[in-house]
Amino acid sequence: MFDFRLQVFYKVAKRLNFTKAAAELHISQPAVTKHIHELENQFKVTLFERSGNKSIVLTPAGQLMLSYAEKLMNTYQELEYDMNLLTEKHSGQLRIGASTTVAQYVIPTTLAQFHAKFRDVQVSLYTGNTEQIEQALLNKEINLGIVEGISRNPQIKYETYLKDELVLVSATGNRLIKKDTLKPEELKNYPLLLREPGSGTLAVITHALQSHHIKLSDLQIEMQLGSTESIKSYLLHSNCLAFISVQAILKELSHNECRIIDIKGLTIERPFHLIQLHGQPSSLSEIFLRFAKSMKG
Repeated sequence: MFDFRLQVFYKVAKRLNFTKAAAELHISQPAVTKHIHELENQFKVTLFERSGNKSIVLTPAGQLMLSYAEKLMNTYQELEYDMNLLTEKHSGQLRIGASTTVAQYVIPTTLAQFHAKFRDVQVSLYTGNTEQIEQALLNKEINLGIVEGISRNPQIKYETYLKDELVLVSATGNRLIKKDTLKPEELKNYPLLLREPGSGTLAVITHALQSHHIKLSDLQIEMQLGSTESIKSYLLHSNCLAFISVQAILKELSHNECRIIDIKGLTIERPFHLIQLHGQPSSLSEIFLRFAKSMKG
């Protein structure tokens, strides 16, 4: 079992209050003090010192111990999780929602690896834009989701999953642009393809351009399309430009079908988020979340 003295220290270090730590651990305050003194005697250090108004603060030794306590607790939790997987048979239905970029280019490999390990879990994937995935989660039509964009619904818990970059792309044969670099304001001079309203990609682009005082209404929007694939197909047969996830154009870049155009002073990075409703996730959701995070490297 994980050293209880470290659990006591961790609670006190996080709360900086012996009384609150004792209440959360369901032990007496003298017992909390005893465990802290035992650790201090073992390592011959002082972990806490008194501050004003009877409050306490961590000493440098306490800060160091806290960093190790967090690592040890995380390792122990992973040990418990992996040991439980050996003895428990997991089955049932897991409904996952993913925004279109994630569904097409990011998550399929993880889903295949998850299915290979948990064959008795039936996984269904619902695809839509970020707004639609969040609504499906709120409606409890899915158990969890992976989305792009910068929305923040207070009913939803967001956790960063992966980082992505949106780049400005042109077909190699585009006759309207020969430059390799543009100034942000020069975007107004070229026809653009954009995602549809409600898309997380569109929200990220809009936010990034605002920092350069550019509104969507300033741009020559030739068309708004409902998926990255439709934008790519249109782009490769037109003189338009488009902001596309770098994950989505790796094959086209390698085949010299398109090229990236740099924009001075503008880098559009975005996270993909794992989302779930606040509260206790289902066991299958928790298993998938842990698995997905372990596979992202």
